[in-house]
Amino acid sequence: MSDAGTAALLSALTRRGWTLGVAESLTGGALCAEVVSVPGASKVLLGGVVAYATPVKATVLGVDPELLAAQGPVHPQVALQMADGVRRVVSVDGVPADVGLSTTGIAGPDSPDGQPVGTVHIGIVTPDGSSVKALHLSGSRDAICRQTVTAALTTLLETVSE
Repeated sequence: MSDAGTAALLSALTRRGWTLGVAESLTGGALCAEVVSVPGASKVLLGGVVAYATPVKATVLGVDPELLAAQGPVHPQVALQMADGVRRVVSVDGVPADVGLSTTGIAGPDSPDGQPVGTVHIGIVTPDGSSVKALHLSGSRDAICRQTVTAALTTLLETVSE
């Protein structure tokens, strides 16, 4: 997403008076970095968590350990629980973030659980509801991460602009 697109996302969140928390796995912090690259991000972004290791998804973000054991970390429900959990993790004065955005997937080069490289789930939780977007991306590890960041921001912009 361009800086203009990210700025539009920040403006849409600001208009709604919503704050943002970000939970990342495969993107490893790139999603938060993209958000903070735009001036004014501090009005919206409360913080982010890079839950790269599967157990951190449970211990920090509150993802159900039984879900992780049964389905693995690359699953739509994991993405939703990550998005919901980060809202609480980045709370300020006991008030959670309004919006949670998460990424979980397999960037490659190998797949530890048999799912195809490029399988990605983006979770979004807002005061208006929740959704998951499934992606099947291709390219290098870096390309998959970059495509995931763009898709996450674009999907969130579409969601909050409705």
